[in-house]
Amino acid sequence: MAQIELKGVTKRFGGQRALRDLDLTVEDGEFFVLLGRTGAGKTTTLRVIAGLETPDTGQVLIDGQDVAGWNVAERDTALVLQQYSLYPRLTVRGNLEFPLRPKIRALDEAEIARRVEAAAQTLQITHLLDRKVERLSGGEMQRVSIGRAIVREPRVFLMDEPLSALDAKLRESLRVQLKRLHNDLGATFLFVTHDQVEAMSMGDKIGVLRNGRLVQVGAPDEIYNRPANTFVARSVGSPPMNLIDGTLTGGAARIGGADLPVANAGAAEGRELMFGVRPENLLLEGGAPLEGRVFDIEDQGVIRILAIDMGETRLHATVPARTRIALDETVRMGWQPDKVLLFDRRTGERVAPG
Repeated sequence: MAQIELKGVTKRFGGQRALRDLDLTVEDGEFFVLLGRTGAGKTTTLRVIAGLETPDTGQVLIDGQDVAGWNVAERDTALVLQQYSLYPRLTVRGNLEFPLRPKIRALDEAEIARRVEAAAQTLQITHLLDRKVERLSGGEMQRVSIGRAIVREPRVFLMDEPLSALDAKLRESLRVQLKRLHNDLGATFLFVTHDQVEAMSMGDKIGVLRNGRLVQVGAPDEIYNRPANTFVARSVGSPPMNLIDGTLTGGAARIGGADLPVANAGAAEGRELMFGVRPENLLLEGGAPLEGRVFDIEDQGVIRILAIDMGETRLHATVPARTRIALDETVRMGWQPDKVLLFDRRTGERVAPG
């Protein structure tokens, strides 16, 4: 397989900068997820790696080799798109064989058959091989599209939101299949998405992209529990992290006239801060320092998600489904002191802990 590196890559389209001095490393055999909103530069990153776009500045390296002069075929990457890119009049077998037919590959019929059968077994589409693509469901078509990439046995898989057009149940099923595929092949995967659930459930490592720049790279638990700034805190988690304005005085958070304990506050004393706490770490208990009114209740089976208005601030808390609570009810709230993060209110950067 292959390691991918982008060093100082900038790409403009007219007056718009899609990538801004981007540094990115995807290790050999890693499942790396690039998470970002629409327009963050995710697709441009893939196209630059694949050789479909030329960066204005910077280097693209595959296994340490600068590939600036390499064409798409020489880079040996496979790009899987949200659109299925299949030939509707061909069978599934015909679509899987198609990338293997160019003379440049010089594969014999036995090798083509072996690769097609192996990909079909991996994706559980052997029973569909003789069916026309136009008779397939959306999930089946996307599996065939992934199969077209697998048969090429590329050095790198580049996946551009391949699950976003599918319904929720199919997305969940294909997430599992893609992770199993990665484990079976030991291949390098760069998967881009705007869906933080996909990112958290699939990635060995996540890179959060904003306006063409990486703002944080880390394992899923690090991105979730120790976001580098308020942008990442809001981008990951459903509901996202609660961010509450306040100050740190005597080692306690002063919020709306109430004091709450904070652990590992570091040197943030006296600064204007935002206190970050995940909904599962916001505690509803009698006599707690904060007071709010229940604005909305969302039942999700084993948990309930509460939207709570505290003055002009709206907080979210997750509680067990058995919790008895009603709309417009007044509740008292506290938090787990060792789970609270501190962000600089002006810059948005995390200042504590760490």
